[in-house]
Amino acid sequence: MASLDELALTRAGAKTDSSDSPSRRAFARLRRDPGFFWGSMLLGVLVLLALAAPWIRPYDPIEMRLGEALQAPNVRHLMGTDNFGRDILSRVLIGARLSLGVGIVATALATLVGTALGLVAGYWGGWVDAVIGWVVDMLMAFPGILLALGIVAILGTGLFNVLLAVGIASVPGFIRLIRGATLAVKERPYVEAALALGASTSFVLRRHILPNVFPAVLVWASLGLAGMILSASGLSFLGLGSQPPSPEWGVMVNVGRGFLREAWWMATFPGLAIFSTVVAINLLGDALRDALDPHIRH
Repeated sequence: MASLDELALTRAGAKTDSSDSPSRRAFARLRRDPGFFWGSMLLGVLVLLALAAPWIRPYDPIEMRLGEALQAPNVRHLMGTDNFGRDILSRVLIGARLSLGVGIVATALATLVGTALGLVAGYWGGWVDAVIGWVVDMLMAFPGILLALGIVAILGTGLFNVLLAVGIASVPGFIRLIRGATLAVKERPYVEAALALGASTSFVLRRHILPNVFPAVLVWASLGLAGMILSASGLSFLGLGSQPPSPEWGVMVNVGRGFLREAWWMATFPGLAIFSTVVAINLLGDALRDALDPHIRH
């Protein structure tokens, strides 16, 4: 049960005028940003196509039709067929579910773990901060893709292991970001006032610190999502993630690489899918950064 001081603090915060709150100003900036509009539109279309893929795909993405192998884009196969006669459009649509799913789940994993550890390190400090900081420094000594490669080498190949590897490799960046933001917020007068009034640690973290570091978490996660999709596709391209005949985009680009001269469409269309997804996410991430970063003024 919350103490009387905590209830008083909550009510005092509820009485503040929300007509000109930071969230409203940020939302107003987002609505004026063309990058947010086009990024959200493009990403929304990609997500809808991924969700509806099992019902709108024209063919089975795994079934082989050797008599239709290596057909150029035509009326029956809008993106052509691969070396086994499989429809590229169907494979790209189903692959969207895999690539987007891996990126989203890996981002959620990195965000939850990194935010929790960053809050703990920044708020408590002392030996807890020292231990977490030592682990973060050790992990950040390796490039992200190299760290992910090492984790996959330990866990083994497979889409789920790639998801874990990409997510774990991104955790140190989240920890460092949230730790720094927590250190800055912890020294502000309203946090010290809440502690002086007897507010509990959980109340201070939930009511004062987490809402103030959340914009940084949101921006970092939105920008990191594109990198995680690229990393997961790159690992699959190297043969460490999904394996053929999976229609994952990285696998499709890797297979199509050997047919660039006679069947350019095999690698081009899944590559364009990766490109479009990353561009859409980066547009959204840049718009969120511009809207939520208090140091940026238009």
